[in-house]
Amino acid sequence: MYLICCFLLAKAVLDNNPPKTYMHLHLKLKKLQMEEERLATVERDNRILLEKMSAIMCTGGRIDNTNDYEQKSLNKTKRQRELLRVTHENQAILKRISSKEPHYNHMQWEDEWLVNQQYMGNISKYPVHWKNHKGPLGSIDSKRPIQSSKQPSNKDDTTQQAR
Repeated sequence: MYLICCFLLAKAVLDNNPPKTYMHLHLKLKKLQMEEERLATVERDNRILLEKMSAIMCTGGRIDNTNDYEQKSLNKTKRQRELLRVTHENQAILKRISSKEPHYNHMQWEDEWLVNQQYMGNISKYPVHWKNHKGPLGSIDSKRPIQSSKQPSNKDDTTQQAR
């Protein structure tokens, strides 16, 4: 019997009660203050807009939107002088370039190129157009001379070219 009484009177070692609730954690006064300030700002802005709209409705909404001012630049004259100076310099350079005789002679270059082409033809293993000239059996016809496009092959071609 003693054990039953001890068992009934025994207290729990673990605390099974819910934790204490603190009102400052649930109420959040700072958040409420911030919300009130935001609402006050919105109300003030709405009131200002309403006053502006009522003023527009009363006056008919006429506004002055003309711009009667000229743009003033403090360095406009300096920029114009600089532009004028650069233009004169460019014209002088263009005059010098156009009056100068060319240093290179393109006709001499053409003649040297033709001479080099002849040298290359002399030292090459195959003729210039050896792929295009086939013999009767499809082989390369080495007996037939290659005619260049510059020189005519017979007398009739020269008379046609002269006409």
